[in-house]
Formats: sequence, C-alpha cells, structure tokens
Amino acid sequence: MRAIIALLSIVSFLMVVLPGPLYQFLGLDLGLAFTSIRYGVFVGGAALILIILQVIIARKTVSWGSTLFYTILALVAVVMPLSMMGKASTVPPIHDITTDVTNPPAFVAVAPLRADAPNPIDYEGGEVTRQQLEAYPEIKTQLFAKPVEEVFTAAEQTVDAMGWERVEGNAKENTIEATDTTTWFGFKDDVVIRLTQKGDDTLVDVRSKSRVGRSDLGKNAERINSFFENLRQRTDVSYE
Repeated sequence: MRAIIALLSIVSFLMVVLPGPLYQFLGLDLGLAFTSIRYGVFVGGAALILIILQVIIARKTVSWGSTLFYTILALVAVVMPLSMMGKASTVPPIHDITTDVTNPPAFVAVAPLRADAPNPIDYEGGEVTRQQLEAYPEIKTQLFAKPVEEVFTAAEQTVDAMGWERVEGNAKENTIEATDTTTWFGFKDDVVIRLTQKGDDTLVDVRSKSRVGRSDLGKNAERINSFFENLRQRTDVSYE
C-alpha cells in the first residue's frame, strides 16, 4: 500500500502543478491542462483515502515522516483546484473590469498584442456591466487631489513596482498601457490607465482585461484595487 500511496500522491501533485508551466513554456493545450488538473483532484483524493486507511489499519508500522510528505502532496493536489473552484463560485464569470462602464478606457498600444487573443478587445457592456456593478461596487473612477502630471508619474512608478510590463508605442496622451503576466499559467492580462484633468485634481480610470478565459476568478478586480492602493500611497493625498 505504501508504494501505491507514494505513486498516487506524486502523480496527483504533478497532474495539478505541472500544467501551468507546461502551458506557459511548452505550449500545452489549455483544455488538456485543465483536464489534467481536474483528474489530479480525483487521484489526490484516492491517495488521501488510502493514507487514512493505512493509518487506521497499520498504525504501528506507519512511517510518519513519509506519510506526512505524501499527505501534503495529495492535499495540494486536492485543495488548490477546489479553492479555485470555490473562488469561481463567488465571483461573476466575467474577465473585463473597468472603473468607467459608460466610457471605458480603450486599449490602443496593447491592441496588436491581443490580435490572436480569444477574448476580443472591445468592451461588451450589457450583462458584463450589470454583473460587475453588482459584484464590485467599489470599482469606480477615483479622484486624486494632485495635478495630472504628478499622478501620471506616480502611476508609472506604481505600474513598474507591481511588475507590469509597460507597452509604450502609440498610447494615448495621459494614458498608460501595460501587461501583467500571472505566475502559474503565465496568462496575459492587459491594463489601461487613463488620467483626466479636472481643475487642479485628476480623475483616474483603470480597465483590466484577460486575454483568455471566460472567468478571471476575480483577478482583474483585485488588480485594479491593488493598483489604486499603491497609487494612493505614492500620491499621499486622495479622495473619491
């Protein structure tokens, strides 16, 4: 039984963890990657069941060190995908989030990079807007009590600090476009930041959109909120 537990634990762990790097670096089909993760949960579950049986039946001969190691591998294989599924059930199945749903910032410099992306560059609106407003009421235009030049500089610094890759060519005035690459799968999510002068203050709008996937698991909203949090720290004074 020990050998079977070891095999199932290791295989389940690899089935869940490896699809991300294989998709990102070796071009593994995305559907196959998700299939591997899904079945990895079942294999990990089987490993956990056998581990429990082993502890019950052969408690005196159990090697606790190796058992703990294989339990951790199997738990990762089960818990990580289930956590993602749980997250998906709490957020709307959308992948385009913007602070301005009536006039969302447009992608210009990023557009050529999204030419082959499954998700089109245009803002869909309609049901997407309704779901966003219901799920993320805090995502809205922010007003900063600073001149646009200062906020623009702070926004550039924030983008760089967050590790996003700025796309410089053909961007509109007072607009920053960038791409954020996720760690595990290397998904490309694009961001456009639009600054508008309002008297002595500056209006800041942000739009974040995934290139692939129907649901972003709330990542785009989290990205926008993180950006504003960091930008406030750099500008020191802000209000809505």
